[in-house]
Amino acid sequence: MAVNLFLDFPGIAYGAYDEGLMAESAEKGSSAPWWIWPLVLFVVTFFLGIVAVLGGVGGGVLFVPIIGGFFPFHLDFVRGAGLLVALSGALAAGPGLLKKGMADLRLSLPVALIASACAIVGAMLGLALPTKVIQTALGATILGIVAIMLIAKKSEYPEVKQADALSTALRINGIYYEISTGQEVNWKIHRTKQGLATFVIIGIMAGMFGLGAGWANVPVLNLLMGAPLKVSVATSKFLLSITDTSAAWIYVNNGAVLPMMVVPSIIGIMLGSIVGVRILAKTKPAAVRYIVIIMLLFAGARALLKGLEIWN
Repeated sequence: MAVNLFLDFPGIAYGAYDEGLMAESAEKGSSAPWWIWPLVLFVVTFFLGIVAVLGGVGGGVLFVPIIGGFFPFHLDFVRGAGLLVALSGALAAGPGLLKKGMADLRLSLPVALIASACAIVGAMLGLALPTKVIQTALGATILGIVAIMLIAKKSEYPEVKQADALSTALRINGIYYEISTGQEVNWKIHRTKQGLATFVIIGIMAGMFGLGAGWANVPVLNLLMGAPLKVSVATSKFLLSITDTSAAWIYVNNGAVLPMMVVPSIIGIMLGSIVGVRILAKTKPAAVRYIVIIMLLFAGARALLKGLEIWN
């Protein structure tokens, strides 16, 4: 099988077969043997998995801009693979976090309902819009994520003086055991309406760009709605398993998921994550975090300039 059958060739994904488009895509495609790219993807995602753990970000937010910007794959396939990469990590961690009481089901369900419905809309929009528009918007989004990572602060235990009426009606509150202090932490949230409205935008962006959404979930749950940091991180991880599933189905249903990309990417990033966890204790996370920011800055600029046809 020639690798150029799936490089820069959206027609295969949607059954929009066109001889002229195929000929054009074949010219753009690589002449390398088909097995080269799964091997390269495995190696690259292995290192992305290590960096993602050390930098405290999800694999999807690194995978999509870097693979989409510097590899000759069509962006639709990259976004489909990116969602499954983010989903695999969330499915592995979500049930354990829920069982330990870190992820909260009452907090997750209303947020997941809104975010997953909007992720479906985002995925449909992403597959319908021209690739250059998506590439440009992806670059701008990645640069926005960089800005959030640089300026956003985290609050371990946000001060919530009084729960609002909506969170009280939905009974969104809880208690979790903090191992580091040996104390039980009571928590509640506020600004629920604003938080739920924000997840409309987050869901659309997650589905449209295939990034996962942990980069946005945690600041909203923690800083806007007032959930403790550990509850926010764990609930975000559980939330991804619901949101990304609904968006991923749109990509699967439209044929925008290629096993030759997805399988080596998931294996690579999960093995890299295991290695990353082991070396986490021996590194300085702050230094690695700046490396991640520089990588995202470069990948975001590349995606933006590629979309604007300035750097092809």
